[in-house]
Parts: sequence; structure tokens; C-alpha cells
Amino acid sequence: MTAPQAAVPAPVVPAPAVPAPTSGHQLAQVNVGRTVAPLDSPELAGFMDQLAEINALAERSPGFVWRLVDDTGADATGLHPDPDDGLLQINCSVWQSVEALREYVYRSDHLRVLARRREWFQRPDGAHQAMWWVPAGHRPSVAEAMARIALIRDHGPGPEAFTFREPHPAPDAR
Repeated sequence: MTAPQAAVPAPVVPAPAVPAPTSGHQLAQVNVGRTVAPLDSPELAGFMDQLAEINALAERSPGFVWRLVDDTGADATGLHPDPDDGLLQINCSVWQSVEALREYVYRSDHLRVLARRREWFQRPDGAHQAMWWVPAGHRPSVAEAMARIALIRDHGPGPEAFTFREPHPAPDAR
């Protein structure tokens, strides 16, 4: 006969730091990538198998606000920023700050998937991502997001479209 064991309290896991909201603006981000094969191909199975998990991780991450989804509501794989290019995929989301997005991209389990991106996506031949500030509550459209990438392609990073390498402060923080 064993003695009853005292209940062991669950370990206390400190909550991740929540970045402070950046005034009346939030950070929008977009990245696009051309897959190496159709999404339902064996070549993309490893990516597609992790997509829901990575999207859920983003939604649980401190500073996450919103992400673009197609009519299924699960992800954005049904949206095609270029109707003539079925392999071009878009990811667009809104965050509280550059720091919050950076934490998710480079310091969470997202990095594990990011490190394998060349298995699933072709090497981009130009600008393929952009960040910009939007008024709190604004949700960017596909056209708006693609216009921000075009700004970087045509003029380089600036206050209207920038990257992690050259971030710009929110308009009311300047």
C-alpha cells in the first residue's frame, strides 16, 4: 500500500512579456513566396502539415493582432496575389510592434519552419516582404500589402514600407 501523495502544484511558467502597444498604430507585415510545387504536392507536405500549428503559434504570441485568411478561415492559401501565378502565396498579419513580430519570427518555434523555407519556397528574386504602420484596427487587403512590397522593390525601404533591417517608428512616435 502506498501513502497518498500530496498534490504537486503545477510549475509556474512566466508569461512572455507583452509588448506595449505602439500608440495609435499597429504594425502590418506581408511576405510572399513562390512554392516549389503545388500546395497539395508531396514536396509541400512538410510545410502544409505544420501550417495550422504555426498559425496557432502566431495567434498565441504576445503582440499578435490579426492575420489574413481566405474564405476557409484557416489560412491564406486560397488567396493568390497574382491570379496568373498559382504558386505565389501570401502571408499578411498585424502586430502590436516590430519587437513583437521579431520575437515570433526569430525567437519562437516559427524559426524551425523558417529555417526549412528553401525546401518549400523558391528563392525570391527581389523584395518579398514589407512592414508598415497602420492605424489601430485597420486590416490590410491583399492589394494594399502587395503595393507595400512594390514600394520596397521600386524605391527601397522607407517609412511607408520597411524591413527588419531598417525599421521605422510609428508615425505618431516620430
